[in-house]
Amino acid sequence: MLQQVHIPILRIECPPGACVCEREILLANPGADLRPLQLTRREEERLLDRIDQVTSYEQLTKLQARIKANLGTELRIVPGPNEVRTLRGIIISLEDRPGLCKKVRQSVPAAVRRVLERHPEITYAILDAHDLFGRGDD
Repeated sequence: MLQQVHIPILRIECPPGACVCEREILLANPGADLRPLQLTRREEERLLDRIDQVTSYEQLTKLQARIKANLGTELRIVPGPNEVRTLRGIIISLEDRPGLCKKVRQSVPAAVRRVLERHPEITYAILDAHDLFGRGDD
């Protein structure tokens, strides 16, 4: 009986000079974590659609955990170091990681920002989770 070997589908490489994902270095290392390269353009669209469907803080935190598990990178959503007066005071970033396309590192935070604009209650929950409302020392 033949044993099936699972060969992962990897993202098509970006045009030369368009990205700094270090794809070649990652592929040259036999023990490298290829999870970021497995985010194909089709999977990226599915991820952006999933982000777009988020309607609560709980859904957002679950999505962050799935991104960590599936891509091995962290989606950080935290209040900025200065006073937060608008949504622009929230820092949203996808941790830079070898194999993660520059386009993905830009499109995911942009999609999260759109969700926060549509659902300000999620922004308030983020602020509350980071104790910006000062309820911890009453």
